[in-house]
Amino acid sequence: MIFINMFRGFCMALADSVPGVSGGTIAFLLGFYDRFLSSLDNLIHGSGQGRRPALKFLIQLGLGWVIGMGLAILALSRVFESHIYAISSVFIGFILFAIPLVLHEEKMTLRGRWKWSPFVLAGIVFVVVVSSVHPVSGGAVSGVGSLVYVFLGGLVAISAMVLPGISGSTLLLIMGLYLPVITAVRAVMGFDFSALPTVIAFALGVCAGVALIIRLLRYLMEHYRAQMIFLIVGLMLGSLYSVVLGPTTLEPPRAAMALGTFRPLFFLLGGAVILGLQGMKIWLTRKGIQKTEE
Repeated sequence: MIFINMFRGFCMALADSVPGVSGGTIAFLLGFYDRFLSSLDNLIHGSGQGRRPALKFLIQLGLGWVIGMGLAILALSRVFESHIYAISSVFIGFILFAIPLVLHEEKMTLRGRWKWSPFVLAGIVFVVVVSSVHPVSGGAVSGVGSLVYVFLGGLVAISAMVLPGISGSTLLLIMGLYLPVITAVRAVMGFDFSALPTVIAFALGVCAGVALIIRLLRYLMEHYRAQMIFLIVGLMLGSLYSVVLGPTTLEPPRAAMALGTFRPLFFLLGGAVILGLQGMKIWLTRKGIQKTEE
């Protein structure tokens, strides 16, 4: 089971590393989101008996996540700016192909509860409003104030990464922190420790976000699941807007994505990845692995 969980973590990391679909969405599509959320909650707030299996599961997931994130950062920091429109097309493919799969997975939850569909609009409006604000550019991070902003970025990003819907990387892109953070992490990986304060500030924000948000998300998913699913779909739809605006957050800014810069082949590539993950879930279910508590 360890290799399956490592692969799950690897897939989550690839999603978390790029603006588009969150790692939480991947966990949702692969059918282990509820266990992922409960494991995080048990690790932070649970008893010793509940923490041991949670820790085992999260370590296995985390090993795959670290490997995937490391490989993604090494590649993305080099190609993100130079191929922004191709990469954005992949992100759009992720999102548009993932939405119907999420709705299909939760069809029993949503049946007869369409009165909560306005939550879709709420999710869209939230992302559009946030996407319209660009507090900083994508330049380097320096000064105490910027480090505090990076800390807040980590807190916000991990909250989004855990919640299926908008990607934490999308929010980092909106906040102008995406390139500074992945560049800083890549520098530290290359033993350039001048960027270490940025990485530490971001990591502290991530830890704070996990401690603050996990129990709330678990409660909401257990007691208000239909509303949360509609909200998640709205966040995903709204994230299309933020991906389109993504190039404007670069330094120097580039034109927002348009039909002329859209790359259909990369869009289909993104969709193929999502469908492949869904196919993996079906295979695991047929093998009886998906329902087994590792």
